[in-house]
Amino acid sequence: MSFHLTPLADPEPGASSRRLAWLATGADGVPLGSAFLRLFTKEGQEHLAELEVAVHGAERRQGVGTGLLEAAVAAAKTEGRRSVIAQSVLGSPGDLFLAARGFRRVLSLTYARLPLADADLKMLDALVERPCPGYRLTRWEGTVPPERARSFADSRRAMDDMPMEGTDFGTVVWDVERVVAAAEAVARRGELLYTVATVEESTGEVVGFSELVVPGDGLGDGQHYGTAVLPEHRGRGLARWMKAASIRSARERHPELAGLCTDTADGNAPMLAVNDALGYVPTHRAVEYQLDL
Repeated sequence: MSFHLTPLADPEPGASSRRLAWLATGADGVPLGSAFLRLFTKEGQEHLAELEVAVHGAERRQGVGTGLLEAAVAAAKTEGRRSVIAQSVLGSPGDLFLAARGFRRVLSLTYARLPLADADLKMLDALVERPCPGYRLTRWEGTVPPERARSFADSRRAMDDMPMEGTDFGTVVWDVERVVAAAEAVARRGELLYTVATVEESTGEVVGFSELVVPGDGLGDGQHYGTAVLPEHRGRGLARWMKAASIRSARERHPELAGLCTDTADGNAPMLAVNDALGYVPTHRAVEYQLDL
């Protein structure tokens, strides 16, 4: 099949990455597919690129996807990247496509959803109201308050030991600038960012957090962006405490919100257990692939 690739570039780089893109069109100029290559730019991840390839269902198996992938991989090499990662739903055409082109499976993920109409309100109330000696919850909407910014940024290291199996993900280095930029990016999309955090009473420091992003109109599904507790404070039920508070707050603030979605690495047994206990129902599984350059 004859097609043409047009290279593109995102004119507005993000706080931690920039994107390249390619559009595949047929001889008649009709779009056939696209590819996006996210190039991470922050310290600890300059070796990494993330790929998304999409081809219209009727145009598959004609070399369009392969052409898009080859263009993106060539660009990643030119940019000096060591690894390219890509994600696909388990058993989907994309799953088979990546496996057949040199990518290897490095991580399995379970996606789950909590229908808010089915949420166990009594259980949530009991979890949120139960005492956790030495700790208290705090909340904010949007950008972290200045007085919490440094402590919150420091608490992000709670994600450093998140199970990533064989993924060459690098280390995400968080500082106040990056925390603020991430919140501002959510706001620019017209979405709402809510954070529930655990504060250690003896120090006043943030030791855990749970982030939730909700559509600006309060409809559809919200998305959990991460729940984590610093290693030295684990084993006290703080993750469940925060996530329960996040669910209850979302239901109260947005009564028409349909559900909350989350994704968790299959190797993260503690968080899978938290999701199960709170009523999240698995919807599908995905696979993270990696190509070593």
